[in-house]
Amino acid sequence: MDGLDLTGRVAVVTGGAGGIGRAICADLASLGAHVVVADLDAEAAAETAKPLGATARRVDLADSASIDAFTAHVGPVDVLVHNAGVSFVEPFTESDPAHWDLMWKINLRAPMQLTRALLPGMSERGHGRLVFVSSDGARAGSGGEGAYAATKSGLFGLAKTLAREAARGGVTSNVVCPGPTDTPMVRKVAERHPDLLDKLARQIPLRRIGRPSDVAGLVAFLCTDRAAYITGQTLSVSGGITMQ
Repeated sequence: MDGLDLTGRVAVVTGGAGGIGRAICADLASLGAHVVVADLDAEAAAETAKPLGATARRVDLADSASIDAFTAHVGPVDVLVHNAGVSFVEPFTESDPAHWDLMWKINLRAPMQLTRALLPGMSERGHGRLVFVSSDGARAGSGGEGAYAATKSGLFGLAKTLAREAARGGVTSNVVCPGPTDTPMVRKVAERHPDLLDKLARQIPLRRIGRPSDVAGLVAFLCTDRAAYITGQTLSVSGGITMQ
């Protein structure tokens, strides 16, 4: 199908060695992109990158100096997928401000810093794709995730502003919001609540929680020329548990 080829494009995926990140990297590589798997875990990044013919780069998104070093060496980038995120599940009035700071750094400040460094090159070349992976918990609220939702919801305003500012440079900017998705992070929470996944599935109209590939398919599409007229949008991948 015309317009779905990313051959010759360089795509950076943060958190690329995680559950959703790994699926995004695989889909982008399958469309011909050269993928840079950016992750704090260098070993996992290398394991993800090897079968894809991708490049693994370690970056600590909580450390602005590490981000600067990454952007200084990554070269021209056509696609930037802000997938990385960290969450602490705790009632807000009992939450730890140290956790707020870490979530702010990784979930919001890092995407701002990375975009500020890499967007000018996209605009100069007349083409670019920005995709921010937020959360349906940020859109609709989620018990125990007040600070997480606050940092992830900041991506909405950032992405829409960039959609306006970067449009004349041929750059689109969109947000993808996964609903409940079967990832290592969710599985870790489910270890403490054995019936959590079944309860979630019963609340979802499609009667299952999401798979990483469900999210990756939409992200990959937004990075292609077929999505060149889609910008400033927030799109959920939730099985219908949230609707607009």
